[in-house]
Amino acid sequence: MTTGSPWFRASEQPGTEPIPQEHGPGPYDRAPYERASYEQGPYEQGPYDYGQQPPQPYPYPSEPGYGNGPAYGQGAPPPAAPAPQEPAYGSIPEPYEAAPEPYRAAPEPYEPTTEAYEAVREPYGATETRELPEVTEGAQEPVEPLPGPGRAERRRAAQQGRGKGRRGAAPQPGAGPGPAGDAGGRPLSRVEARRAARREAKAAKDTIGVVVGELFITLGVVMLLFVAYQLWWTNVLAGQETDQAKAKIEDTWAKGESKPDVFAPGEGFAIMYIPKLDVVVPVAEGISKPKVLDKGMVGHYGEGKLKTAMPSDKQGNFAVAGHRNTHGEPFRYINRLKPGDPIVVETQDAYYTYEMASILPQTAPSNISVIDPVPKGSGFTGPGRYITLTTCTPEFTSTYRMIVWGKLVEERPRSKGKPTALVG
Repeated sequence: MTTGSPWFRASEQPGTEPIPQEHGPGPYDRAPYERASYEQGPYEQGPYDYGQQPPQPYPYPSEPGYGNGPAYGQGAPPPAAPAPQEPAYGSIPEPYEAAPEPYRAAPEPYEPTTEAYEAVREPYGATETRELPEVTEGAQEPVEPLPGPGRAERRRAAQQGRGKGRRGAAPQPGAGPGPAGDAGGRPLSRVEARRAARREAKAAKDTIGVVVGELFITLGVVMLLFVAYQLWWTNVLAGQETDQAKAKIEDTWAKGESKPDVFAPGEGFAIMYIPKLDVVVPVAEGISKPKVLDKGMVGHYGEGKLKTAMPSDKQGNFAVAGHRNTHGEPFRYINRLKPGDPIVVETQDAYYTYEMASILPQTAPSNISVIDPVPKGSGFTGPGRYITLTTCTPEFTSTYRMIVWGKLVEERPRSKGKPTALVG
């Protein structure tokens, strides 16, 4: 048995054909005719081309430890392909290109030819068609009847019918058309009846609420209109009435008509001036509200037990009344008068000038002693020629009366002109 030399590979044993060299001698060969090549060895170093290991020198055969290298003087076989290596951690591997698959022709579409397949295929291609019924003008579509009553309702109706047959009882509420039943005569169930009753009660409440709300709104509007009428429109009307009455009085004086001994109720006969309050108001006979006071004029107490003196009288108390609020409100601010403030009364013959003496802020309406010839509470001690102004208090009420007194200080004929109180 012939054993191969340890210096040759299996492919380089005697009797085998040598492997041709594809590369020339490398830079690490010991001689031009020597080139080391290996499949895998421990002497890997330096960069190399893809798929090729750099040649490594092998020691001489005489060096110890050399046992598998090529024979002395023989060239090394070509390098084998390196074993695949795993890429380093964090590196990007080169893209993998798969080998193209061989061209395959697309299969031809399957064309069934059997009768069974054609029989199955026909329904999918067919289109269902329906003819619309003819519609005659004026015709109505048939209405499907409503489902009949349920078992419980039929039982209830039967019980009601038996009761009526035995005792002649009247039909129960909800057994026929009306509020408790539907239009078809079907009786309502207990739940439906309760719901219907709730709806009716709610509708009634809503109706009552709407009516009450409308009443309140109407009442509020009426009250607002009344307040506007009292506080504003009455003053407008009273201003027109007083202007007409003043013009009429002055026209009578200008004509020189004789002065009557007694004036009729509501007839104007004098003009009052309160310079501090910028008041110019006609004075009429009587204290009637519709004829005198509501027309914006001042009324003279001249009737019955309340009759008082006239300005021309040589002794007595000339007492008058007027509104403090609304209807011209000529005496609204008489509480601002101070002792010594003038109050002038003009008549057909003369000017009578009074000076304010005292005030009584509040007294009962029944206290008529304030208009006596010598008024009580005024501070006057004896007979004289006085003036008394009365009005309601507090404002916008008629609970009490406010009294202002004055004393005559000058009587001046009209022929001599206006007094100092009016000229100044």
